[in-house]
Amino acid sequence: MNQPSSSVTRQIEHGKAYALKKGWTVPDELIFVDDGISGAEYIKRPGFIRLMNTLKPKPPFQFLTMSEESRLGRESIETSYALKQITDANVRVFFYLEDRERTLDNAMDKVMLSLSSFASEMERERGKQRTYDAMLRKAKAGHVTGGTTYGYNNHNVCSSEGKRLHVVRVVNQNEAAMVRQIFGMYAGGLGITRIAKRLNDEGVPAPRQSPRGWCPNAVREMLHRPLYRGQIIWNEMEKIVRGGTKKRRRRPDKERIIVEAPELRIIPPDLWESVHARLARTKERTGRLRDVESKYLLTGMARCSQCGGPMMVVGPGTSRRQGRYYGCAYHKKRGSSICKNSLLAEQEMLDQVLLRSLANVLHEQVIDQAIEQTLIQLRSQHHSQLDRRTHIERELSLIEAIKVRLVNAIKKGEGAVEPLLASLSGEESRKKDLIAELDRLDRVGPTELDTARLKREFNSRLADLPALLSGHVSEGRRLLRLLFEEPIQCRAVVEGNNSRYVLSGTGNFMNLLPSSAAHSTWCPQRD
Repeated sequence: MNQPSSSVTRQIEHGKAYALKKGWTVPDELIFVDDGISGAEYIKRPGFIRLMNTLKPKPPFQFLTMSEESRLGRESIETSYALKQITDANVRVFFYLEDRERTLDNAMDKVMLSLSSFASEMERERGKQRTYDAMLRKAKAGHVTGGTTYGYNNHNVCSSEGKRLHVVRVVNQNEAAMVRQIFGMYAGGLGITRIAKRLNDEGVPAPRQSPRGWCPNAVREMLHRPLYRGQIIWNEMEKIVRGGTKKRRRRPDKERIIVEAPELRIIPPDLWESVHARLARTKERTGRLRDVESKYLLTGMARCSQCGGPMMVVGPGTSRRQGRYYGCAYHKKRGSSICKNSLLAEQEMLDQVLLRSLANVLHEQVIDQAIEQTLIQLRSQHHSQLDRRTHIERELSLIEAIKVRLVNAIKKGEGAVEPLLASLSGEESRKKDLIAELDRLDRVGPTELDTARLKREFNSRLADLPALLSGHVSEGRRLLRLLFEEPIQCRAVVEGNNSRYVLSGTGNFMNLLPSSAAHSTWCPQRD
């Protein structure tokens, strides 16, 4: 699931052939693929997430095939947990390279799973170390260790046979002149946002030819890039795995690799010092805080439908008016050449329109549909629990029979005593696990589905939604992330002297509850 495209294609073909050999059919919608994503990633893998989501309430398939265990993941704990969820859903897992089924029916199966997952994770770590060592050699030699950087071209250095040995940077004079112009504008007093707008207004191509033009963050990063002063810095950040996903953290300063490269200098020392002195003064004056949750309901939740940029709050005193207003961030930060949507909407009024619209769709029909869908899921889960209970009771009977045979073998002295005692201990441990699972099923399994009670619970939770959204912004933003599957679209409509925003979005109210299925669409308007 995590290989280059050619490998993925080959795995799909082999998986289909293996299924056909077994007499199974493979619908296209039940092929789960993650192309070019690390095996240590479990949260940002759409194919893996889609696979796990199909397991509830009941999987639409009985068998899952893959080339080997590492295709599911290369982190031992996460992979073991995922396999347990799959097998608990009564899905049988097969590896076509070995023509082998992965089971978790006893202690030995679990030990083998742990060893296999451990080996996959060790291979991933060895590959990571090999890559790190290769990049370290390149960095110390001043060679390119990543992609292209604005202001430079990457040049391949080849052997006499034409084989690429390494890549070096060469100054791109046209882009270097633009870098010097940006530094000069900032040193001359222009702000970062005004610089981005001016570049967009003048039609200067953005880095990587982005159709969205220059943004303030790109300008800010350029002003801080040490490469422009002739200094290559490598190993500032490292990738780590936390909570099933990859994250980045800053390395200690002593681990950084600094290589002086005067031939790559674009910005002279005096201009660099002037710019960074102003940056330091600005930081000290503003005390800028990053990664702080917005105090406005729609910031980061809504998008301008004209350019796709985020909506932001501007003000006070915007356009000679007092108060706070929602407007397109791309128009505000990048200029009218990128987005011509200059319409502003009062922040409090637009928030109230959203809240009223949510309240309007909480009608009886939505509640009834949600309850019906939830009841279907609960009944399905109840049937699955009954099936699992039967399976556990049958397995407990088998364990008792195995224990009797082992005890008899020990009494008769058949073979070495230690392996027999170890097997007996393993069966006893397995019996305790199954009894504990049976106890959990007894405690959580629904015996009666009270429609009236469920309806009262839905009404109680959903009735408090508008008050919760408006009274606690941080909690309201969290709920909006659950409700809406995609950003809310804000479309500016201008008709003569009248202008308004039309908001539209698709959400799932049942995401607020343990079981979810019913969807609602809405399209409120604000004049």
